[in-house]
Amino acid sequence: MAERKEDEFLDDITDAETEELAEGMEEIGPLEAELDALRAERDALQDKFMRALADAENARKRGDKMRRDAEQYGGSKLARDMLPVYDNMKRALEAITEDQREMSAALIEGIELTMRELLNVFAKHGITVISPKVGDRFDPQVHEAMFEAPVPGTKAGDIIQVSTEGFMLHDRLLRPAQVGVSSAPKG
Repeated sequence: MAERKEDEFLDDITDAETEELAEGMEEIGPLEAELDALRAERDALQDKFMRALADAENARKRGDKMRRDAEQYGGSKLARDMLPVYDNMKRALEAITEDQREMSAALIEGIELTMRELLNVFAKHGITVISPKVGDRFDPQVHEAMFEAPVPGTKAGDIIQVSTEGFMLHDRLLRPAQVGVSSAPKG
């Protein structure tokens, strides 16, 4: 009889557990669907977060580049406006004769000192002079051809005259050097 009660008890427990499991399974379906929805929401939020993080990093990099460009090239308009001053001072110094140099030595020395100081300021701010020489090859990246003429004893593309020097601001062209270029000699 004791065995019989045990079997019934086990049957009762098994039936109770079976019912509980069945009820639990019914609850698991909606919970799993909710869990899947939460996972999808988490993944979407993580994706948005990563995109926002990448956007913020890109904005920081753009801001850094814009700041560096402003530091390096912000004065380019002023620099361009100063180039005619350089041109005129250079022409004045080149036009001085020996007689004038003897008669007005102090004045000429002052002009030369001013020219040196202007070049020092240019160098301090990253402005370099492009000084092509007659016989150099024409480079369209830094030279502007003002005219072309056939000149015996030269090759096509050789510089035959320099009208004005050019200038670079760091790695950017402020003004190309204006030159005359040899064309193929007529023969």
